[in-house]
Amino acid sequence: MDLLEPTPERYLPHRPTVVQPQRAAAPQGSGQEGALRVLVVENDPRAADALLKGLARQGFTARSVDTGAEALRAHHDADLLLLDLDLPDLDGLEVCRGIRAVSDTPIITVTARGSELDRVLGLQAGSDDYLVKPYGFRELLARMEAVMRRVRTQPTAARLISHGSLRIDAGARVATLDGDPVDLTRKEFDLLHLLASQPGTVIPRRQIMAQVWDDAWSPQGRTVDTHVSTLRSKLGSSEWITTVRGVGFRLGHP
Repeated sequence: MDLLEPTPERYLPHRPTVVQPQRAAAPQGSGQEGALRVLVVENDPRAADALLKGLARQGFTARSVDTGAEALRAHHDADLLLLDLDLPDLDGLEVCRGIRAVSDTPIITVTARGSELDRVLGLQAGSDDYLVKPYGFRELLARMEAVMRRVRTQPTAARLISHGSLRIDAGARVATLDGDPVDLTRKEFDLLHLLASQPGTVIPRRQIMAQVWDDAWSPQGRTVDTHVSTLRSKLGSSEWITTVRGVGFRLGHP
């Protein structure tokens, strides 16, 4: 299969799909005992199905989701992501930045956006590689193997985040300020960790809703503002979290 074009199958409403090969043999270059787990983030159901079938024939375990919110929930169970940028709820660049803030899971952007600026933005957002549609399936496989080869040589990312007197241990889910623990709810910790993972970067409200509350569709209301206000109170200063009007929030410098 040289060009990844959808087959003329009946167009059906898309739902998360899992395709598994009969034998979970490790693909060449995967470096794992089982099949490499690939998450396809693709809004076009026919393109997703064609890609899933091609990956399954090569011995990969592949599943697909069609929204950014689903990708932010599901990436933890994947060894590699193939990420389209044109998604119905979140821009793919936001999804890429959100995943990269909390995970080193390799990401290959697979999109129709092919300008030089698009490529630069995709790589700056955290993609490990960038492939423009339409593309050759063998080229995709070669790029997947190259990305996984590079990943195996990289050290594991630190799970501790230090920002001034604030220290966040993602593994233990503990935040301390000047050495004293900060009593946070689960959502408060997730929100603080998201902001601290990208210091100086404005995190859009919709991305916060998708990544912390698993919901990019519902009206945002006051949910985020209420949690930000509580966090500021618990951290002892409103300057810890800066509001960027009309956009979102970023971690500040008290």
